[in-house]
This record gives sequence, C-alpha cells and structure tokens, in this order.
Amino acid sequence: MRSVIIGVAGGTGSGKTTVANRILEKVGTENITYIPHDAYYKDLSHLSKSERSKVNFDHPDSLDTPLMIKHLKKIRKGKTVEIPVYDFTNHTRSEKTQHVAPGPIILVEGILIFAEPDLRALFDVKLFVDTDADIRLIRRLQRDVQERGRTFESVIHQYLTTVRPMHMEFVETSKRYADVIIPEGGFNKVAIEMVAARIRGLLENGD
Repeated sequence: MRSVIIGVAGGTGSGKTTVANRILEKVGTENITYIPHDAYYKDLSHLSKSERSKVNFDHPDSLDTPLMIKHLKKIRKGKTVEIPVYDFTNHTRSEKTQHVAPGPIILVEGILIFAEPDLRALFDVKLFVDTDADIRLIRRLQRDVQERGRTFESVIHQYLTTVRPMHMEFVETSKRYADVIIPEGGFNKVAIEMVAARIRGLLENGD
C-alpha cells in the first residue's frame, strides 16, 4: 500500500507536535513513521562556536532539504532510510543516525516544509497550525531555555533578528499552500477530527 505523507507546518511554538499527536491518537499510532525537518539541519562542525551562533537557522538554506526529499521518495518506495540526528546545543550532526522504516503514514513536521516547492509536492495532506505570535514566543522561550541550554537573552535576540523576520518571509506566506489551517492548535477538536477522518479514508482506500 502506498504511504500517505502528511505535512504539519506552522510557526515556531505553534503547537505542531501537539496537533500531530492528537491526529495520530485518532488515526492509530501503529505503523506511524515520524520525520522532523529539524533533523536535517546542515552540519556546522567546520565552523567555530561563535560563527555557528551567527547562522540564520530560520532560513531554508540552513536545512538539507534535498536529503529529506531523497529519503521521503525512498520510503514511499518501501525502502528504509537513516535520517540524521542533530545536536541543537552545539549545532552539529551526531555520528549516530535514526533508522526509519516505511509505514502506512509518514508524518513530516517543520516550520519551513511548505516553503520548499519540491518538498511540498510530496505531501498528500498539508496542515498548517496557526497560533498567535505572543503564545509562540513564550513557548519558544520555554523550550530553548529548558531543553536546549540557551539563555533568555540569546533567545530574545534570535527571535527579533531572525525568527520573526523569517517567519514573515517564509512561514506565514507558505500558509496559502495548506489544505487545512488549524487555529488554536491542539485545542481545535473539530478540525483535528475532520483531518483524522480524511486520513483514515486515505488509508482505507489505499490512495
């Protein structure tokens, strides 16, 4: 059976992961393949730490999207792939990789996945999680400070200099490509149920 590839996009801290989890709970988590776009950040080990901190991680050029496209095409053909494992603290790729096997549902998540035409063309269902900017900023602060070892000041500086400008240029403009826009993220039970029903239909029909 041909895999159904679902793209879940939205700004940083919009609640993409929560929406994805809600949908998977309703569709069934068995045989689910999850691939985050974040895993494909380019390796910056050849740069010094000070140089790495200056890289614009919210621009499409910071990601190895061609590699993700290659992997998705292989998975759709029933082949397994080894996706990168990224170290967000040091901005380098780990020597380890994650073994990913094909399944009925391939879930791809990331802020820039609809901004890339070749990647966008691979999605059977495109979801955009739309959340107010102040909520997204608070969530980003909590995540980067607690999980990624950043300082409050560095997160704010990054948000003002790259995150917000890139969101307006690439993320917000890619919203128009979505099949479904989900306001309020994981709290929008009606939208999530509608999307889950559509995915179940795709699985049952095999197309």
